[in-house]
Amino acid sequence: QVQLVESGGGLVQAGGSLRLSCAPSGRTFRSYAMGWFRQAPGKEREFVSGISRSGGVTAYADSVKGRFAISRDNAKNAVSLQMNSLKPEDTAVYYCAAADGSNWYQTIADYAYWGQGTQVTVSS
Repeated sequence: QVQLVESGGGLVQAGGSLRLSCAPSGRTFRSYAMGWFRQAPGKEREFVSGISRSGGVTAYADSVKGRFAISRDNAKNAVSLQMNSLKPEDTAVYYCAAADGSNWYQTIADYAYWGQGTQVTVSS
């Protein structure tokens, strides 16, 4: 069982940066692939970024590629999402998720554990 708590959301102007953090509980954090998803009002939850269990493989949605960077520190039980050059269309609730497996995963169904989400608002 993994419990996930996100932090770091907030209000930022377009072009600014935020860093989201996810603090999974449990000693088996390194056993899970991790991902970030987001959900804007009236829209479906969508994949943002994923990282393999080892941290050696990462993946990004086309809409954030080149602007966002995912990382993990297995020794500190932490995964982060650095978001740069933010745009108003990045406004959403961002969720951290954990998946059983070694690779990275893009679909919601692959993730067994979810955080409560943190709001990111980008003003124009």
